[in-house]
Amino acid sequence: MALRLGGLSAGSCWRAARGGGGGGLSAGPGSRAAGRTCRPPGAAGREPSRGLGLSPAARGGPRPGTGLSGALAGLAGLAGLAAAAFGHAERAEAEPRSPGARSRSPGRRQDDDDDDDDELGRRCRCFMAPPVTALRELRARPGDMKTRMELLVLETQAQVCRALAQVDGGARFSVDRWERKEGGGGISCVLQDGHVFEKAGVSISVVHGNLSEEAAKQMRSRGKNLKTKDGKLPFSAMGVSSVIHPKNPHAPTIHFNYRYFEVEEADGNKQWWFGGGCDLTPTYLNQEDAVHFHRTLKEACDQHGPDLYPKFKKWCDDYFFIVHRGERRGIGGIFFDDLDSPSKEEVFRFVQSCAQAVVPSYIPLVKKHHNDSFTPQEKLWQQLRRGRYVEFNLLYDRGTKFGLFTPGSRIESILMSLPLTARWEYMHSPPENSKEAEILEVLRHPRDWVD
Repeated sequence: MALRLGGLSAGSCWRAARGGGGGGLSAGPGSRAAGRTCRPPGAAGREPSRGLGLSPAARGGPRPGTGLSGALAGLAGLAGLAAAAFGHAERAEAEPRSPGARSRSPGRRQDDDDDDDDELGRRCRCFMAPPVTALRELRARPGDMKTRMELLVLETQAQVCRALAQVDGGARFSVDRWERKEGGGGISCVLQDGHVFEKAGVSISVVHGNLSEEAAKQMRSRGKNLKTKDGKLPFSAMGVSSVIHPKNPHAPTIHFNYRYFEVEEADGNKQWWFGGGCDLTPTYLNQEDAVHFHRTLKEACDQHGPDLYPKFKKWCDDYFFIVHRGERRGIGGIFFDDLDSPSKEEVFRFVQSCAQAVVPSYIPLVKKHHNDSFTPQEKLWQQLRRGRYVEFNLLYDRGTKFGLFTPGSRIESILMSLPLTARWEYMHSPPENSKEAEILEVLRHPRDWVD
């Protein structure tokens, strides 16, 4: 069966084999990423806005979330609720398609295929897999935030995967489209042991159902006055999340996620909020790289208010803190949660700007360093720093912890953010005034990288 998806490289399409192994997207030499983008229907262009705010529970500075809302930050760890209750997956692989060939993609309904040549259908063909939500439903609510956010996360996933495949020049992405029996599903795209990237995961989740009473109580404890009906509280949640680990110790690791959460109360009132962020974890400090990364994120934030970057930069430095080591996981970026003002439209535009900043903030750094020479000592230091990355994700990341303790969770998706290789050495300490000691100083005392 051929999946009718627009080219991640020119002239490619998809063949899907249910439950097949080893399938993946091939981006061999000469492949070129498609230039078009898939913009959500009704999405406005970038415009300055009045500034963004947080829900009452989040105002006053960063603090860890709890329960399911904290787990929705768990779309940050490629885990959380969105990966829980795994139903089944479909694996896709690129292959040439004969002209005019056409068949239904796994997970697609007949009504999706009846009219997939309209604007929405054409846009969706550039995604890594068909949307989780049926096209007929998406067409019926083009201006709804759930539709717009689902298409934004799908677009972001495809853009990032295209960029990574082009840089790697031979990598294969496995594409698993999974379903959640309680409602919704997701698409996990994973590259392992490529030419440039040791491991790269880019996952989207679109889930819905009813919150448990315990989850509702935890949300109330965070300042959200939620009214249930017969003990039920319908919710919808969606997000894109990624962690990318290059092979070369001079090319940094990146993590990003952007998510949307909506709850419908017994009286029909809907509460909503956005969360997300993007942060960089280099093995060695490169001043130019740090400035480029932070400046790109600042430019995205500044379109929506001059106070956003400094506020969310500090939040990021505070959140990605390995308490038992007394150091940050990396050199930061931006991080925010419970963002619900001044309006849904303005916050969406802000999140859209941040998502569009991922590729320009990161890909130039990989291109710059992936062919750098390195010593065995530098590779060893990379493995030790990855050990710190693992420690944070397993001990402190809210979404990872939630997912691991959720019955029926899909462990493969939860742990997709971890590197293939890492190392721990007893009482390791780098020499004074070394390049290794230099990055440690920054991790212990965060810097301001841009004015």
